[in-house]
Amino acid sequence: MPMWQIYHPENAFSDADKQEIAQKITSVYESFLPRFYVNVFFHAVPKTSFYIGGEPTDDFVRVVVEHIARSITDPAQQQQFLNGCARILEPYVGARGYRWELHVDETPFELWTVNGFKPPLPNTPAEIRWRTENKPSAHDQA
Repeated sequence: MPMWQIYHPENAFSDADKQEIAQKITSVYESFLPRFYVNVFFHAVPKTSFYIGGEPTDDFVRVVVEHIARSITDPAQQQQFLNGCARILEPYVGARGYRWELHVDETPFELWTVNGFKPPLPNTPAEIRWRTENKPSAHDQA
Protein backbone atom coordinates (compact mmCIF):
# COMPACT_ATOMS: atom_id res chain seq x y z
CA MET A 1 0.00 0.00 0.00
CA PRO A 2 1.27 3.43 -0.70
CA MET A 3 0.86 5.65 2.33
CA TRP A 4 1.74 9.30 1.94
CA GLN A 5 2.15 11.41 5.06
CA ILE A 6 2.40 15.11 4.35
CA TYR A 7 3.58 17.28 7.25
CA HIS A 8 2.90 20.93 6.52
CA PRO A 9 2.44 24.34 8.12
CA GLU A 10 -1.04 25.16 9.31
CA ASN A 11 -3.21 26.60 6.54
CA ALA A 12 -0.75 25.55 3.82
CA PHE A 13 -3.48 23.68 1.95
CA SER A 14 -7.20 24.26 1.57
CA ASP A 15 -9.59 21.32 1.81
CA ALA A 16 -9.90 21.44 -1.99
CA ASP A 17 -6.07 21.36 -2.32
CA LYS A 18 -5.93 18.28 -0.12
CA GLN A 19 -8.52 16.44 -2.18
CA GLU A 20 -6.79 17.40 -5.44
CA ILE A 21 -3.42 16.24 -4.12
CA ALA A 22 -4.90 12.95 -2.85
CA GLN A 23 -6.62 12.32 -6.19
CA LYS A 24 -3.42 13.04 -8.11
CA ILE A 25 -1.43 10.72 -5.84
CA THR A 26 -4.04 7.98 -6.25
CA SER A 27 -3.89 8.34 -10.03
CA VAL A 28 -0.20 7.40 -9.94
CA TYR A 29 -1.09 3.95 -8.62
CA GLU A 30 -4.59 3.14 -9.88
CA SER A 31 -3.53 1.38 -13.08
CA PHE A 32 -1.84 -1.41 -11.11
CA LEU A 33 -3.17 -1.26 -7.52
CA PRO A 34 -6.61 -1.14 -5.93
CA ARG A 35 -7.48 2.50 -5.26
CA PHE A 36 -8.21 1.71 -1.60
CA TYR A 37 -4.55 0.81 -1.12
CA VAL A 38 -3.63 4.50 -1.47
CA ASN A 39 -3.68 6.42 1.82
CA VAL A 40 -2.88 10.13 2.07
CA PHE A 41 -2.64 11.85 5.44
CA PHE A 42 -2.20 15.59 5.93
CA HIS A 43 -0.62 16.64 9.21
CA ALA A 44 -0.85 20.36 9.95
CA VAL A 45 2.02 21.33 12.23
CA PRO A 46 2.03 24.62 14.16
CA LYS A 47 5.18 26.74 13.90
CA THR A 48 5.87 26.08 17.58
CA SER A 49 6.13 22.35 16.78
CA PHE A 50 8.00 22.48 13.45
CA TYR A 51 11.79 22.91 13.63
CA ILE A 52 14.35 22.72 10.84
CA GLY A 53 17.99 23.03 11.87
CA GLY A 54 16.87 23.81 15.43
CA GLU A 55 14.82 26.83 14.36
CA PRO A 56 11.03 27.14 14.22
CA THR A 57 9.67 27.31 10.69
CA ASP A 58 6.43 27.74 8.82
CA ASP A 59 7.76 27.38 5.27
CA PHE A 60 8.62 23.67 5.06
CA VAL A 61 6.68 20.62 3.87
CA ARG A 62 7.91 17.10 4.64
CA VAL A 63 6.53 14.15 2.66
CA VAL A 64 7.04 10.56 3.77
CA VAL A 65 5.93 7.85 1.35
CA GLU A 66 5.70 4.24 2.47
CA HIS A 67 5.43 1.51 -0.14
CA ILE A 68 4.36 -2.00 0.79
CA ALA A 69 2.39 -3.35 -2.19
CA ARG A 70 5.28 -2.82 -4.62
CA SER A 71 8.97 -1.99 -4.47
CA ILE A 72 10.90 0.05 -7.00
CA THR A 73 14.32 -1.52 -7.48
CA ASP A 74 15.39 -0.12 -10.86
CA PRO A 75 17.28 3.19 -10.51
CA ALA A 76 15.66 4.65 -13.64
CA GLN A 77 12.18 3.78 -12.36
CA GLN A 78 13.07 5.22 -8.95
CA GLN A 79 14.01 8.52 -10.58
CA GLN A 80 10.90 8.45 -12.74
CA PHE A 81 8.77 7.95 -9.62
CA LEU A 82 10.50 10.81 -7.78
CA ASN A 83 10.03 13.06 -10.80
CA GLY A 84 6.33 12.17 -10.85
CA CYS A 85 6.05 13.01 -7.15
CA ALA A 86 7.66 16.38 -7.81
CA ARG A 87 5.20 17.11 -10.63
CA ILE A 88 2.28 16.43 -8.27
CA LEU A 89 3.65 18.43 -5.35
CA GLU A 90 5.40 21.37 -7.01
CA PRO A 91 2.27 23.47 -7.72
CA TYR A 92 1.21 23.15 -4.07
CA VAL A 93 4.57 23.56 -2.36
CA GLY A 94 7.48 24.96 -4.36
CA ALA A 95 5.29 27.27 -6.43
CA ARG A 96 3.83 28.64 -3.17
CA GLY A 97 7.26 29.33 -1.69
CA TYR A 98 7.56 26.30 0.59
CA ARG A 99 10.80 24.40 0.94
CA TRP A 100 10.15 20.67 0.82
CA GLU A 101 11.61 17.23 1.11
CA LEU A 102 10.33 13.76 0.20
CA HIS A 103 11.57 10.27 0.87
CA VAL A 104 10.27 6.76 0.22
CA ASP A 105 10.44 3.80 2.61
CA GLU A 106 9.70 0.29 1.44
CA THR A 107 8.22 -2.22 3.88
CA PRO A 108 8.31 -5.97 3.17
CA PHE A 109 5.10 -7.16 1.50
CA GLU A 110 5.06 -10.13 3.87
CA LEU A 111 4.52 -7.86 6.90
CA TRP A 112 1.20 -6.43 5.74
CA THR A 113 -2.50 -7.18 6.14
CA VAL A 114 -5.70 -5.38 5.09
CA ASN A 115 -8.79 -6.03 7.22
CA GLY A 116 -6.94 -9.10 8.51
CA PHE A 117 -6.35 -10.51 5.00
CA LYS A 118 -2.90 -11.04 3.53
CA PRO A 119 -3.10 -9.06 0.30
CA PRO A 120 -2.97 -11.11 -2.88
CA LEU A 121 0.24 -11.30 -4.81
CA PRO A 122 0.70 -8.84 -7.68
CA ASN A 123 -1.23 -9.48 -10.89
CA THR A 124 -3.07 -12.53 -9.56
CA PRO A 125 -6.80 -13.05 -10.13
CA ALA A 126 -7.41 -12.17 -6.47
CA GLU A 127 -5.55 -8.88 -6.78
CA ILE A 128 -7.42 -8.06 -9.98
CA ARG A 129 -10.68 -8.74 -8.07
CA TRP A 130 -9.56 -6.43 -5.24
CA ARG A 131 -8.74 -3.74 -7.80
CA THR A 132 -12.06 -4.19 -9.66
CA GLU A 133 -14.18 -4.29 -6.49
CA ASN A 134 -12.01 -1.65 -4.75
CA LYS A 135 -12.17 -3.55 -1.47
CA PRO A 136 -10.42 -6.46 0.25
CA SER A 137 -11.99 -9.92 0.35
CA ALA A 138 -11.06 -13.48 1.23
CA HIS A 139 -8.91 -15.31 -1.30
CA ASP A 140 -6.79 -18.43 -1.61
CA GLN A 141 -3.38 -17.47 -0.22
CA ALA A 142 -1.59 -20.52 -1.58
